[in-house]
Amino acid sequence: MRSRFAPARAVSLSTLRSVRWVLHDAPAVTIAAMKTFKYPAFVFVALLSGTVLADLPLDQIKLPPGFSIEIYAENVENARQMALGDAGTLFVGSRKEGRLWALTDADGDQRAESVRLIDEYLNMPSGIAFLNGSLYVGAVDRILRYDNIEALLEQPPEPVVVTDTLPDKAHHGWKYLRFGADGKLYIPVGAPCNICDEDGFGEIRRMQPDGSDMEVYAKGVRNSVGLAFHPENGQLWFTDNGRDMLGDDLPADELNYAPRAGMHFGFPYCHQGDLLDEEFGKGKDCADYSPPVAKLDPHGASLGLAFYTGEMFPAEYKNRLFITQHGSWNRTEKSGYQVLILEVTPDGKVLNKSVFAAGWLQGQEVWGRPNDVLVMPDGALLVADDLAGVIYRISYTE
Repeated sequence: MRSRFAPARAVSLSTLRSVRWVLHDAPAVTIAAMKTFKYPAFVFVALLSGTVLADLPLDQIKLPPGFSIEIYAENVENARQMALGDAGTLFVGSRKEGRLWALTDADGDQRAESVRLIDEYLNMPSGIAFLNGSLYVGAVDRILRYDNIEALLEQPPEPVVVTDTLPDKAHHGWKYLRFGADGKLYIPVGAPCNICDEDGFGEIRRMQPDGSDMEVYAKGVRNSVGLAFHPENGQLWFTDNGRDMLGDDLPADELNYAPRAGMHFGFPYCHQGDLLDEEFGKGKDCADYSPPVAKLDPHGASLGLAFYTGEMFPAEYKNRLFITQHGSWNRTEKSGYQVLILEVTPDGKVLNKSVFAAGWLQGQEVWGRPNDVLVMPDGALLVADDLAGVIYRISYTE
């Protein structure tokens, strides 16, 4: 349900700066300040998140020669999956905050001047996708659709419920959405547990944009929060997060390749392609399941991914695969908090893997958590950070 205190409004950087004092100098007078400035409450919610206008240490981010990183947008609270509209609006979901954001760069300076709140009080709307003028949003058991949204940013429409037939369990219930080359919407349904065997979970499903013909595309997928389709053949690649409580170094997260429907990737019986589960793996054989095409850092939380289809980066980057690692939550020594780059072939082979961007983890201190990537029309790479509440822009100059 959208907030009724005011229509969705753009929040300019100058406006946020004019009220920044609320965060540091006078938090007790927030309500009075709202009345004084006459801006919607979400302006102040963003300010009080502790990430607004932060002086982030971008100089700590290490990139290959020729690349640079800057802030594309700030005040994007709990920024998760991104989707680009036909008119250039960048939509951003959130998880714990329950909000949807729309970012616009009206003057074309490669920095979003405004951040609009499109909707709020949603159930973990982390997964979003855009098709034919409409924004699709995954909210655990429901897929919502906001029609003609780019023409209605000032007064967003009530969403259409495309389907409400997905499982309603919150554990691993947040979504990551992607339209495939077949025109269908692909939707992960995570396992509602660390390790369990429940029908209707641990799947990737797909359906028509109107919600019809929902079917299971892949099984044995514990918790995928990243889907991408290869630009040459339209085949599916996805990340999957391994189970916990087997120690710091087991099992690996996975990068999987699913060129056809009906494949089973092992969960909960076999992890990382070669490790039988101590409980659910009894009597099973890892050879019966599809192994990952690459093992990724254990507990690194490999999430959003994207193939590079732009022209800004050097030619060798064409169709390389970028993967964000959100970072570990229970490892003795933290891992992840970086962006990987992989050279892959269209038929599912990984030729090499390396770190593309790192520095959000300094020792054991964390100041940012990358979780999604998106290639912009100019070829720059956007990275969403739900801890810092910003969108970064990575560009290349010869």
